[in-house]
Amino acid sequence: MTKSALLRRAKEAREWLFDSCFPLWAEHGLTHAGLFPEVLTLDHDELDREFTRVRVQARQTYVFAEAWRMGWKRDTSARLVQAGVSLLTSRALAPSGLPGRTLNVERGTLADATADLYDIAFVLFALAEAARGPLAPAVPVAAAHQVLAALDRLMRDPAHGGYAEKLPAPATRLQNPHMHLLEACLALHRSDPAGLHLARAGEIVGLFDRRFTAGPGGLLGEQFAADWSAPEGAAAGIVEPGHQFEWVWLLHTWSRLAQKPLPEAAIRLYTFGVSSLDAAGRACQEVTRDGAPHDASRRTWPQTEALKAHLALFEQRGDARFAAAACRSFDVLMDEFLTEDGGWIDHFAADGSVLAKDMPASTGYHVVLALAELIRVMDA
Repeated sequence: MTKSALLRRAKEAREWLFDSCFPLWAEHGLTHAGLFPEVLTLDHDELDREFTRVRVQARQTYVFAEAWRMGWKRDTSARLVQAGVSLLTSRALAPSGLPGRTLNVERGTLADATADLYDIAFVLFALAEAARGPLAPAVPVAAAHQVLAALDRLMRDPAHGGYAEKLPAPATRLQNPHMHLLEACLALHRSDPAGLHLARAGEIVGLFDRRFTAGPGGLLGEQFAADWSAPEGAAAGIVEPGHQFEWVWLLHTWSRLAQKPLPEAAIRLYTFGVSSLDAAGRACQEVTRDGAPHDASRRTWPQTEALKAHLALFEQRGDARFAAAACRSFDVLMDEFLTEDGGWIDHFAADGSVLAKDMPASTGYHVVLALAELIRVMDA
């Protein structure tokens, strides 16, 4: 019964993507400068912005690559993916060969050339996803290899592991950009199996084991000292349930592609993440390591990551309780955060009042990926 209930939700997810989400964001498409809009109002008007983030351009490129693979208006999807890849392999690149951070909205040119690992990871992810269709893999894969070569040359940290989060290298280290670089490596492996991307992914998983989860309770930390040791002050005690869940899904994906057992840490993070959910299954922004709310507000993306984590363990173990948890997270996402017309209310206060003032395009990556996983796992 639970599996059939999850299958019904997978079909509902596909309908919402095809009938509402993809049409809404394709309608806004590209600006006159060839950029995806950064944000819409809650009434779907485009908001004036002087700059747009490179990561948004990469995430929207992924969204339409996924739309194409699902079979949604393939001419439209392919055109938008091609526009995104063309931007990411030209105007978004700094002379160093690395993507920059922001683009000027009016001119479509690079505004901030700062190398930021978070943006770099999403450019690599978008190139990998475009190479799985609609584009032939040669061009995006070659572009990804060029970015990786520059990344290794300029940002790798051989002394402590991982990569500088920005250039110049900051004193505070972050797990989040490395998490998304792992995601990009896994996507690149699917598009370019001979490219040694699993080896790079394995390095990041090793850093996760040795450093990211070395704190109390073996939970995933967010900030670290320059040598990946625990930071001083309050930051050491704060964790994000959404990222605990996101790593569960990434470790599951890595284990499938690398043909290795699911790391034990995945169950530990999952168990803690589930313990932090409220009675309805909603995930909040931040909690302390002992589970007390620190920021009890709720955004869309942790709900999508909870759904992906439930699906990962359902796929790993086939246990109906994980399917039931996935149904609950899907219902929270669909009933409270997603709108009938293809958008989202991105942020609620702890008391349920709306904090969102607009609709960030960047949230679409989280939503589409989670629903695509639901559809894939349920073969819907």
